[in-house]
Amino acid sequence: MEKFNDILVKIDEFVWGVPLIVLIISCGILLTVRTCFLQVRKLGTSLKYMVKNEEGGTGDVSSFAALCTALSATVGTGNIVGVATAIGAGGPGALFWMEIAAFFGMATKYAEGLLAVKYRIKDKNGNLLGGPFYYIENGLGKSWKWLAKLFALFGLLAGLLGIGTIAQINGITSAANNFFDPSASHTVTLFGNEYTYTTIIAGLIITVLAALIIIGGIKRIAAFSEIVVPAMIIIYVISCLIIIISNIGQIPSAVADIVKGAFGVRPLAGGIAGFAVVKMSMRSGVARGIFSNEAGLGSSPIASAAARTNEPVRQGMVTMTGTFIDTIIVCTMTGLAIVMAGSYDKGLVGVNITIDAFVCGLPFPAKLSSFLLMMCLTFFAFTTILGWNYYSDRCLSYLTGAKKKYASVYKWVYIAAIFIGPYLTVEAVWNFADIFNGLMALPNIIALIGLSGVVAAETKDYLARLKKGEIK
Repeated sequence: MEKFNDILVKIDEFVWGVPLIVLIISCGILLTVRTCFLQVRKLGTSLKYMVKNEEGGTGDVSSFAALCTALSATVGTGNIVGVATAIGAGGPGALFWMEIAAFFGMATKYAEGLLAVKYRIKDKNGNLLGGPFYYIENGLGKSWKWLAKLFALFGLLAGLLGIGTIAQINGITSAANNFFDPSASHTVTLFGNEYTYTTIIAGLIITVLAALIIIGGIKRIAAFSEIVVPAMIIIYVISCLIIIISNIGQIPSAVADIVKGAFGVRPLAGGIAGFAVVKMSMRSGVARGIFSNEAGLGSSPIASAAARTNEPVRQGMVTMTGTFIDTIIVCTMTGLAIVMAGSYDKGLVGVNITIDAFVCGLPFPAKLSSFLLMMCLTFFAFTTILGWNYYSDRCLSYLTGAKKKYASVYKWVYIAAIFIGPYLTVEAVWNFADIFNGLMALPNIIALIGLSGVVAAETKDYLARLKKGEIK
């Protein structure tokens, strides 16, 4: 297993090398410039659209429900465990690069949502389908269909083996185990390894609950997400705000550590050593940031395509708010809490870093603080499992020509992946997730760059009509 993990690490480092990071950031910068910094100019309007549904729009679910479905997939372990692993590997500076990636990622997410609605199609059952595979095929042209299929394949694997199932259930069971049985005093031998009863029970409960909702399809997932997602984000953000306010005197030094870490300004860290610090900080921040908000991955536009709207730009603006909420708000809160508590520098790994930040930062008993984080992580990860089931199901549908027999079988394969997730190592889980995220992003980024002119033209037209009062 150790040799296998070493192989995964090398593949991960290759996929998430400098070329892909530069490509993703460059795409965000290009779209930011071509839309004249829309994420700054129209953020207020976008937030208003987020909660006000369009009248007379065509689609399967409301714009807000589509956003909540997308958020259910993006607000997950990346916001708690992902931020912790990024700062643990790249230091406080990783948070800075996470924010930079998110700022330009908002423009990327906007373009994804816009193109998803513009190029969506209606299947023989009357369902609206969209996402990167359709805007690659219908936007770039039929000769690019191979790229659309490549995206669908990587998206399918990401949902089944990476970000959608294994990473999420592993995070849930790890948090539950750390709370209920941190000393691993109650164990049983399975598959040649020792596992706690907590891990097994938590894994079974989450698998059963996920199965009950997944079988109901997009409308049941959207209905669940509309209620749970806003509530869990509010509870988590309030918890982080309590940590920050309770330790407000440490904010200046925490911000200084983040900025210094981002640019390698550390004692004895000069020349090649300083470059290595910056490279690791940047790589960790960008990779984990994208894992969290999924800007550039092409996943959220699959949900956006189902939105009840007739205006691609409007839905693009709603989609953009997902990155703002996920990273600019939620990940920033997590990162500040971790840096202020110094939890990243205590030799801890994964979720234990964030648990330590909550225990040290919250003015509550340690057990209560740990329980609160465990519940937040559980809901975050559970909704991500649901959202990614829909994403990967759409990828499979595109690859197989929407044959129902494959979709029915796949739901149970997806549920089986959830079931086995708790029994894999943390390192392997996160490396799998990173690899498939990177492979999935590449075809999508190529399409976004190729269609950036369409995005710019649609944006200009919509804003002109809005200014003239032609749009309510």
